[in-house]
Amino acid sequence: MKEYIKSSKRIEGVVFRTREEAFIPSKMWLIMKVFLLQILAFLVFGGGIHCQASTRRLTFVVREASYTRLCSPKNILTVNGQFPGPTIYAIKGETIIVDVYNKGKENITIHWHGVTMPRYPWTDGPEYITQCPIQPGSKFTQKIILSTEEGTLWWHAHSDWTRATVHGAIIIYPKNGTKYPFHKPDTEVPIILGEWWKNDVNAVRDEGLATGGDPDPSDALLINGQPGDLYPCSKSGTNTFKLTVDHGKTYLLRIINAALHEALFFSIAKHKMTVVGTDGSYTKPLTRDYITIFPGQTYDVLLEANQRPDHYYMAAITYSVAPKYQDFYDNTTTTAIVQYSGYYTPSSPPSLPHLPAYNDTNASVQVMAGLRSLADAEHPCNVPSSTSTNLIYTVSVNSYPCVNNSCAGANGTRFSSSINNISFQTPTVDILQAYYYNISGVYGDKFPSDPPLVFDFTADYLPLIYQLPSSGTEVRVLEYNSTVEIVFQGTNVLAATHHPMHLHGYSFYVVGWGFGNFDGNRDPLRYNLVDPPFQNTISVPSKGWVAIRFEASNPGVWFLHCHVERHVTWGMETAFIVKNGKRLEARMLPPPSDMPPC
Repeated sequence: MKEYIKSSKRIEGVVFRTREEAFIPSKMWLIMKVFLLQILAFLVFGGGIHCQASTRRLTFVVREASYTRLCSPKNILTVNGQFPGPTIYAIKGETIIVDVYNKGKENITIHWHGVTMPRYPWTDGPEYITQCPIQPGSKFTQKIILSTEEGTLWWHAHSDWTRATVHGAIIIYPKNGTKYPFHKPDTEVPIILGEWWKNDVNAVRDEGLATGGDPDPSDALLINGQPGDLYPCSKSGTNTFKLTVDHGKTYLLRIINAALHEALFFSIAKHKMTVVGTDGSYTKPLTRDYITIFPGQTYDVLLEANQRPDHYYMAAITYSVAPKYQDFYDNTTTTAIVQYSGYYTPSSPPSLPHLPAYNDTNASVQVMAGLRSLADAEHPCNVPSSTSTNLIYTVSVNSYPCVNNSCAGANGTRFSSSINNISFQTPTVDILQAYYYNISGVYGDKFPSDPPLVFDFTADYLPLIYQLPSSGTEVRVLEYNSTVEIVFQGTNVLAATHHPMHLHGYSFYVVGWGFGNFDGNRDPLRYNLVDPPFQNTISVPSKGWVAIRFEASNPGVWFLHCHVERHVTWGMETAFIVKNGKRLEARMLPPPSDMPPC
């Protein structure tokens, strides 16, 4: 039967920006005399840096709301009752004030993923790293300080597993008088990929911790909060996201992987996609049939509506390896519908795109292999040509022994994970506060530059002794303006899998990657120091390595962790402390007056 699809530029779930009066905190903490110069720096430099562009004020109310998916209702934690949460629209260089009210039953923090927050780590968000959590019934006023970012980023909860439902997009437009480095699209659409559990997500987490095994996989994958036609109770129009397009027009899809655990292959049937940006930075155009997007990453892709008017599925499936022990993954397919406007008889069901096999590692790196920065006059590439600090960080899935082999991990053990064989222990006072106020006993500053043992990290069979990590709350101190290279080396200690590593406070240049063990003599000769991509989250390939470079010019405490949530829970995390520079404008700003108490 023919139907008429009306063209529409309205996108459900999008909250459009409104400008409000600028806001600058009027009270600061009274602190010791040694910090008077820093207060002076805030008064003299802080306002000028933060308010060059307009400053707006938004309200985030964290509260429970009931949503029905997969035939059953469930209370979930949301922001402003929305799932996914509200989209924040901004202009490059803008500062936004967000009043976060916690009206839920659990502690919460909010992180602005990919925003470097120059000199101001206080409202970056990771729990017990830069702040203690916002307790139920409390409020915390957070600044989002945008600087060089342009494109698509996102925000999410950064405590427990609440980011499964507490997340949303951040869209940063070019400054007035500038424009996109590609043809302006006709319409822009956020595409947020996620996961859904029938049970409470933190209960799933707690059960995994209690048994020592892998937590239960999600029951569905999501596109813009909806599972799509292929799931139970999801065939009605309200349970599948639909994007109406006009033939001949171009659409900018701002794709975000907000999933807790799953890397995803994403494609649109019979349509190619052209990648033009990632992680808040533009790239040279890269056209592909599909993309692989790892947890925490964003991609800006152009979709040309150039096919015969019909209905077409966009779809995402999990990319998963680690067959030995971690074979728990969501093997379902989420779909949304691209529907052309006009009169026609749509195909039923719509065409599904061709996607790689779930464990196709070679397919998973195709986009990463082709990404290049613009590296032009308007978007220069400032990759350090040499480095003063060289670090090699192994990222591993490990295990701890259990009494009588009674746990649900590999061979009766308890799963853990590590960086350089140290499984991170979360403190009870945040590291930033301990650093700033010189509180001893919270963390150590001796995180190793290299792995404690050097062996064939990616061998098929490794001695069991390598599975046991040490534990501690260790960080690495970096000198201001030092040039840093980190080689992330994947291992096959317990299970070879991918690790999307995310660094707070910085974006970095991805100068090299490969399979196998990193060779410090040969592999740097193949680095791309001309136009490497500029990202904040990069996935270490299964049985492979990635090299990144950045200049440590943002003083503060900055979290480094895998963005697979169970790996973070198990301890694959650490932090950098970047020292102050000598000039006032190179020093960390003092804290706001309403930091949540520990």
